[in-house]
Amino acid sequence: MTASSKILIIDDEPMARAALEALLAGEPYALHFSENGREGLAAAQALLPDVILLDVMMPEMNGFDVCRAIRAIYALTEVPIILVTALDDRESRIEGLRAGADDFISKPFDSLELLARLHGITRLNRYRRIADQRQELEQLHQELLTSYDKTIEGWSRALDLRDEETEGHTLRVTEKTLKLARLAGMNEMQLQHIRRGALLHDVGKLGIPDSILLKPGKLTPAEWEIMRRHPVHAYEWLSGIPYLEPALDIPYSHHEKWDGTGYPRGLKGEEIPLAARLFAIIDVSDALTSDRPYRKGMSLEETREYILSQSGKHFDPNAVKLFIEHFDEL
Repeated sequence: MTASSKILIIDDEPMARAALEALLAGEPYALHFSENGREGLAAAQALLPDVILLDVMMPEMNGFDVCRAIRAIYALTEVPIILVTALDDRESRIEGLRAGADDFISKPFDSLELLARLHGITRLNRYRRIADQRQELEQLHQELLTSYDKTIEGWSRALDLRDEETEGHTLRVTEKTLKLARLAGMNEMQLQHIRRGALLHDVGKLGIPDSILLKPGKLTPAEWEIMRRHPVHAYEWLSGIPYLEPALDIPYSHHEKWDGTGYPRGLKGEEIPLAARLFAIIDVSDALTSDRPYRKGMSLEETREYILSQSGKHFDPNAVKLFIEHFDEL
């Protein structure tokens, strides 16, 4: 119950309106009055009240007609309506419920009963508003996540376009890593983070000069040191974004090796996040099967044999086993 709760009272009897005003004067309600059904209907549309107290026996347009008319207005379909009536027979109550009423108070009304009914119905109204607000916030949150994901997809496309040799690589390895992660039993929340991490796996290469990144020949030791910094660039850029923190495992750790000889941190075995271990197999297999200007891509069988040969060296043996078991579909 809040001070902003609006109560619309529709009753043609001045004495009844005065009695309700006196009863509710000390309550935290904003009271509004209408003297007949047509006036009350117009007031309801203008006010959008929290509760309507509606007399039944009124001339021209009785309470049942007003109730039906209110329920036909989209903005008023859920406004609680309490019928205040001298009619106390079963048929009148059934007609009121069919017209859309939520509750009944009999005239002459018990003041304590009326207050209790109003308190209860405004409290439920407040809970409904809170639930609606939560739903709106959840929808806004989901729209924001969708916008973030579209931005990430844009970044990944920009990365692919920078290096024509690897165009299409990011989307391929993302989809295949998601398949492998599902086979490994990862849940939907984990898969969302894996998708984002896979799309951004090479984002750190934006910090690598074109003269090194696009160099057709072999890199010098000094150039190789610069190239090996790209996972660190990714970590430095993305770790300050809470939304992307859970997705950092792949951009930061996909060049680590099971035997500890990888970079940038020299992680070993299960020190390497599982998402990065799974991604590493997909990343390497995609690179091996892809044609390059300086070499022809390996056959699927050659790629399969290479991945097997690196089990326990470059790759997690369990991840390799899972990959080989599902090699055809991956």
